[in-house]
Amino acid sequence: MIPAEARDCRFRGGQLVEYKAAGSGTRMRRSAQRPFSLWTLTLGRLSSDCLTRSRNAYTCKGCDSGGSMIGRFVAGLVFALVLSWPAGRSLAAELPAQSSADFVQALLDARADDLGFARAKLAVDKVVDPSIDDAAALAELDRMAATIRKMLAMLPPEPAATDIEKLKALRAFIYEAGWWNDNRPFQYDLSDPLGQKPGSQLLTTYLATRKGNCVSMPMLLLALGERLGLDMTLSTAPLHLFVKWTDGGKTWNLEATSGGGFARDEHYRKQLPMTDEAVRNGVYLKTLTRREALSVMATAVLDRLIAAERFDEAVEVADMLIEAYPANAYALVKKGTAYYRLLERDIIKKYPRESDIPADKITYANELYQANRDAFAKAEALGWRMPK
Repeated sequence: MIPAEARDCRFRGGQLVEYKAAGSGTRMRRSAQRPFSLWTLTLGRLSSDCLTRSRNAYTCKGCDSGGSMIGRFVAGLVFALVLSWPAGRSLAAELPAQSSADFVQALLDARADDLGFARAKLAVDKVVDPSIDDAAALAELDRMAATIRKMLAMLPPEPAATDIEKLKALRAFIYEAGWWNDNRPFQYDLSDPLGQKPGSQLLTTYLATRKGNCVSMPMLLLALGERLGLDMTLSTAPLHLFVKWTDGGKTWNLEATSGGGFARDEHYRKQLPMTDEAVRNGVYLKTLTRREALSVMATAVLDRLIAAERFDEAVEVADMLIEAYPANAYALVKKGTAYYRLLERDIIKKYPRESDIPADKITYANELYQANRDAFAKAEALGWRMPK
């Protein structure tokens, strides 16, 4: 395994023998030279920017060694991050057999009158976990909205009709203990802040446990806000979702993991560093259109397909999500990951040595390799970088 801090890597016979630690001019040597690539390759010297960590893979980038694309491909390393399906469950048998692409296209094309954000989130969650009771969850959301209206009815009619008072009541209902929530406010789950426990990103889990994360918490705020007639949508920061609320022509950020309070763009840029290019291109901090918000919401289906090893479908779904939201860098990165997984499954694991690859498979392997690189290159061109 290449150390995470490795830069300016040197390989010999497919083995990492020397690297430069990040932020240091000191070159480090490996005392035990263990193979890194799954092939025994002579990679030569890779440029100092040769390895780019994605949300699901390391990919070779900017290699200056000779040979074919396959000879320059560096095998990927997987690790789980927020918005990806948590590890520890058998998924292949659980994913519905119907076309996930058809489901996602129908989701993206549905009219707001026919499919609100709450129904859309629960529909996605139903794909992720078919056992959830989405009808019961919708009924519970309706009861919650009715309770918030009772809270508003205690105010004089004129202020009760304003969006700011609706927002105040909404935030009190979710985050402040009182008769309205049986003295059980919803809280940030500090034991699983990234939502990596199985099922933790499901809205039904948040409703049942009242402990959530930066996926489930903004979804409840959005679902109830929509029921109250508030103009809300989603927005993104690196590995994070939050809510945008528009009133009187002005838009504010609402941080659902912190009491639904107001947060400036500068706060997100400081806490979750992002490039200027990513902000300009709408990767982060954008007030998403409904279709773009649905694209972000449906990335859970993409994660699930990859976890279930349905990589061809994952590529098809990723293309749909990108068409709906061209700056969806997460979908681009996951698309690149799906191509890598295809290469790993169909080529790397079957043919331990490059010389073992049948001639009629070389073109296919190179196409997968190039598609992987292209997807990551497009994400980086938008300003996406691997969150640190």
